[in-house]
Formats: sequence, structure tokens, C-alpha cells
Amino acid sequence: MTGAAPMLEVAGISSFYGWARILFDLSLSVGRGEVAVLLGRNGAGKSTTLKSIVGLVRPSGGSVAFQGTEIAGMPPHRIVRMGLGYVPEERRIFTDLTVAENLEVGRQRPRADAPEWSVDKLFALFPNLAEMQGRPAGRMSGGEQQMLCVARTLMGNPSLILLDEPSEGLAPVIVDQMAATIGELKSRGLSILLSEQNLRFARMVSDRAYIIEKGRIRWQGSMDDLESDEAVKQQYLVV
Repeated sequence: MTGAAPMLEVAGISSFYGWARILFDLSLSVGRGEVAVLLGRNGAGKSTTLKSIVGLVRPSGGSVAFQGTEIAGMPPHRIVRMGLGYVPEERRIFTDLTVAENLEVGRQRPRADAPEWSVDKLFALFPNLAEMQGRPAGRMSGGEQQMLCVARTLMGNPSLILLDEPSEGLAPVIVDQMAATIGELKSRGLSILLSEQNLRFARMVSDRAYIIEKGRIRWQGSMDDLESDEAVKQQYLVV
């Protein structure tokens, strides 16, 4: 983190599903050009946190500021148009559309404060997609669909992206490819917040970590600090 204002600042949000409270006064931030990871076991509240940031779940209290603008309570389409991208765990690609058509669905105008992406740039970043640009997305493997979902989000030229469990269910070789992709995105100045259970993957890509349990942030610090703290890992991350 630098002295500059955070790209994303979440302060004291609480979120519910019906009467069930999922998040309890949760706070976190992501700096410009930083990769931050939200770590925790299944059911800890990771996905709800990302959905609360992007507006799919409306926080009942607290603040979500994106590039200094309050976005809590805005509808998701307005938040995305501001330059905040979201890659859901479920992928949610359009299975009947081709790879190229899926990418076109995500297209937005370039932004002065974000890397600019084109189809050609994305095919250079994801060579496998270039080879199957005419293929219906429903005929792709899970790893290929995950790459497509990331690429479609990048077509919106976001300045920050939320990645929900990007390594979930992927073969080890694809996990390594995803890690390399995140490293390339960071090198181009993109800010990233990802949720993860895979500590090895998080270690490969992240600068800083938050640990969530039962909807509360229990620990935060650098990845180096986390790596050296066996007690924290055993308490909150080991299944």
C-alpha cells in the first residue's frame, strides 16, 4: 500500500440473506495496482463480501467507496460501468454464444485510469481462447470457461476486478496459468481483490491478505507475515 487513497475501501459493512446475518461490520481495502486476497473456509462469507461490494447483495450498513465514490446501494450495472469488474465463482458465461460473442457482450469504452483491452490483446493473453474463438462456450472445459469469464470482464476495461474463487475446481496446470495471468494483469496496473481457499494459489499472486471467519475479518497483513504465522493458518485456514 502506498500513501495514495485506496482504489477500494470497504468500511464496516453488514449484509444479510433474509433474516440471516452473513457479514458483521467488515472492513478491507485494496490499493492501486495491488492484489489483495480474502482467505477463509467454505461458508466464511467470502462470496457475500464480493457480492456486497458489486451490489448483488445490498449492505444494511457501512460504506463501500470505489475510487473515492460511495457505491453502496447502487445497482450492479452502474457499479460495473464505473470500472469495477466482477468474475463470479459460477462463471455464468453465455453457453450458446461463441467465445468471440461472449467477449463482445462485455465490451465497454476505454478508461483513462485503467488498462485498455481489445480482443487481440486478450487473445494474446489467453492463447487458448484465440484457438477456439468460434466455438460455443458451452463446449469448453471448466478451465477454459474460467479464462473466458476473466477475459469477458476485462473487455469492460475495469480499473479493479473482483475474482471469486478463481482456482476452484481447476486442474493444477490451469491454476498455474491463472496465477500467471493475474501476475500479468497486476503488471499492467490493474487492482485485484480475490477470494480464495487455496493458500498456495494466494501465495503465488497476492501482496496482502485478509482472513474471514463467520463474516468477520479475523486477521490481516502481508503474505510474508501470514506465511510465517503457523498458528493463524492452523486456526483459520486448515480444514
